[in-house]
Amino acid sequence: MFFAKSHQRTSHFFLEYFPQLCIFAIHYTPMPKVVFITGASSGIGKAIALHLHDKGYTVFGTSRNPHSYKDSVPFSLLQLDVTKPETIKEAVSQIISQAGQLDVLVNNAGVGITGPIEETPTDEIRSAFETNFYGPLHVIKAVLPQMRQQQSGHIINVTSIAGYMGLPYRGIYSATKAALEITTEAYRMETQQFGIKMTNIAPGDFATNIASGRYHAPVLDNSPYKNAYGATLEMMNTHVDAGNDPSDMAKAVEQIIETKHPKIHYKVGAFLQKFSIVLKRVLPDRTYERMVMKHYKL
Repeated sequence: MFFAKSHQRTSHFFLEYFPQLCIFAIHYTPMPKVVFITGASSGIGKAIALHLHDKGYTVFGTSRNPHSYKDSVPFSLLQLDVTKPETIKEAVSQIISQAGQLDVLVNNAGVGITGPIEETPTDEIRSAFETNFYGPLHVIKAVLPQMRQQQSGHIINVTSIAGYMGLPYRGIYSATKAALEITTEAYRMETQQFGIKMTNIAPGDFATNIASGRYHAPVLDNSPYKNAYGATLEMMNTHVDAGNDPSDMAKAVEQIIETKHPKIHYKVGAFLQKFSIVLKRVLPDRTYERMVMKHYKL
């Protein structure tokens, strides 16, 4: 008798409240996070976008020429040039209009630049800073109002292990990434009051097409740097070709997104590349310099 009455009460409860429970579950089912990734048509950016798309995130990637790639990717690809703020504002507006929110920015778009600093044209130096430093700042400024309104958001800036040290014939590239690293540290403290997180992720060498799009100062026959720069350039390209799989970066970005209290700095790459940062901290400056020069056979 007791069990029969208990069963009746349970049945009555479910019959009465099951519809409301279903509505509650539907209403409070978490929406997929909306992720905005610059430079998502190739390389690391594309790997991140594909991985997050496969994991169920709502992904909006960008490219300077999206029409050339839109049929080859399963996520939305918007037109954006980080050196043109008007295109950034338009892209952010489209995301908010379509998705209603913006949870994560992955500031990935960037360019490589190599050459003896003395022989690198000032216009090319300025162009590298426009893309690698000022560009990400333009994008951050464009997403902050929406994230501040949400009282939540996460900005992940893709820097480089090269930004932790001055590397010969890659000094300008190192400088652009170092500038973004340090600026992120300050920006992070300024935006915490709004519930916004900011993180750096520094990759080492990855097997991408970055070398093909990199600005190379020409190896001049009459240059005093000809032999050293020529050999170093060849070594740099070999390191990229033999680099890690970009999917490693994609997995790392996902882990950072899902971390409640992310660190300021993350490094992803070969062990020796990451360990070089530790060595710079503990070794005397001139000892570290000799080690780097020996590595590049200078």
